[in-house]
Amino acid sequence: MSFEQFAHQHGLIIDHLVYDKWTRVKTIDHPNKKNGSYIFNGDSGAVLNWAVHEKAIQWRGETRNDPLYRVKIQQSQNNTEERNQKAASKAGWILKQATKATHAYLSRKGFPEEEALVWEGKLVIPMRIEGAISGLQLIDTDGNKKFLSGQKNKGAVAIFDNKGVPLLCEGYATAMSIRRALKAIKTRYKIIVCFSASNLLEVSKQFPDGFIIADHDPVGIRTAKKTNRPYWVSPNTGEDFNDFELRVGADIAGKSLIALLS
Repeated sequence: MSFEQFAHQHGLIIDHLVYDKWTRVKTIDHPNKKNGSYIFNGDSGAVLNWAVHEKAIQWRGETRNDPLYRVKIQQSQNNTEERNQKAASKAGWILKQATKATHAYLSRKGFPEEEALVWEGKLVIPMRIEGAISGLQLIDTDGNKKFLSGQKNKGAVAIFDNKGVPLLCEGYATAMSIRRALKAIKTRYKIIVCFSASNLLEVSKQFPDGFIIADHDPVGIRTAKKTNRPYWVSPNTGEDFNDFELRVGADIAGKSLIALLS
């Protein structure tokens, strides 16, 4: 069985192989989300479907020591870098076309008067790595989210910086609720939007003094624990901080964060 067949058997959709790095991909059960990941070195590999696996499932090929292994790795790296650069360029172009406006997604999340960048009806959230644009998250009016094809997501963030303690979370709406809650109790913040649980784990390594604002679901809690950082989670299963803040109000939500930070 080839690695691609093995990955497909476990629900992953791989349109082209990337060598020697964990790579996020869509899954058969979640075709609109990159809910799976794999690593492959030409000889062995592993797959992880976040919806069904607690840990990576290993694969070992029948043919070892591929003489073209290093060549394939270099080709894969070159292709990936080219795709990253094209995505970053497209992101820059879209940002120039985008205009400030209200958006239905933000309204549903409790921010009906908030203006943000909008392009072709989609909310546009810039994603940066070390300050440089690497890509975008695009959110339509129904809340469907996607990234630009080929963009680099690992280590990419959006930051609300008010010179406070670093608070890491997954989603943009979650970050906006954190900001509103901390403003309500007059507390400074530095909120880092990581866009996914796996990237939150990666980004947390850059903030040893950071705190995690976790979604109350199995992946969110498991990721928060893996960071070895103090974390906040809603008492209600299925809630993220945005849900919690809308339910209890900004003041109470802010005070619950202060309990974590103190």
